[in-house]
Amino acid sequence: MKTTKKQHNMNKIVLLLFFIVFASFAQDRKEEKLKEKALLESTNLTWEGNKDLSENDFVSAEVDYRKAISKSGENNSAPYNLGNAYYNKETYSEAFGRYKQAGEVATAKEDKHKAYHNMGNVFMKKKEYEKAVEAYKEALRNDPKDEETRYNLALAKELLKKQQDEQKNNDENKDDQEKKDNQDQDQKNEGDNKEDQKDQNDSDKKDQGDDGDKEDEKKEDTKEGDGNQKEEDKKQPEQGNQPQQKEQQQPRPNQLSPQQIQNLLEAMQNEEKKVQEKIDAQKVKGAKVKNEKDW
Repeated sequence: MKTTKKQHNMNKIVLLLFFIVFASFAQDRKEEKLKEKALLESTNLTWEGNKDLSENDFVSAEVDYRKAISKSGENNSAPYNLGNAYYNKETYSEAFGRYKQAGEVATAKEDKHKAYHNMGNVFMKKKEYEKAVEAYKEALRNDPKDEETRYNLALAKELLKKQQDEQKNNDENKDDQEKKDNQDQDQKNEGDNKEDQKDQNDSDKKDQGDDGDKEDEKKEDTKEGDGNQKEEDKKQPEQGNQPQQKEQQQPRPNQLSPQQIQNLLEAMQNEEKKVQEKIDAQKVKGAKVKNEKDW
């Protein structure tokens, strides 16, 4: 019986799909075997790390654990055991990172419980009690019957409450201290202002005293001036209430003053009067005399 071209093509497609499925299955199987091999190698390295750690060889144990972690991401024992090694060395930050890694990798609830329980222990060591409470709660979600975790949770809650109370008291004391400091500063500022005002008042009083002294000196000068003026008044003729006359013009050099000229004129008139009287007397007597001025 002859096959048609259409049937022939269908057979080829079916055969191709078979090979694809088979190849995919083979690939998955190969990858699975590789994962199994890697997990086995990781487990063996973890065992070597445990052995080194039991012999107090921390450096070798750390190297083995790190190799185990790099070999397989499904081995939660390697990061968990390395976290325990760091925890015993009191390297709590490194320990927390490895516990967290173990908790994320673990698929079994028991393994998750142990990882979160130990994360809680790290937070307790660091006195981060609020985070410790959350870690213990997560551990109990994976194993509600673990009494040690339950005890640690109760202890973490108690310490958290105590820590919060202390923080509250510290905040209140800080506020009270700040208020007291502000009051002290205000009082200090007020005292400084009063001192400044006192200094200003003293300065004003001093200035007033200086002004008083100047006023007294001025009055004293006025008194002395009045005395000198009175002394001058005694030397001058009384003029009643007439205003003070202008000072007489001083004569220029080699020039007679008006007063001197007036005196000379009066002297000449007197002499002329005397001469005239002599002439008149001579006329009476009939004798002629020479008229001469004696100036």
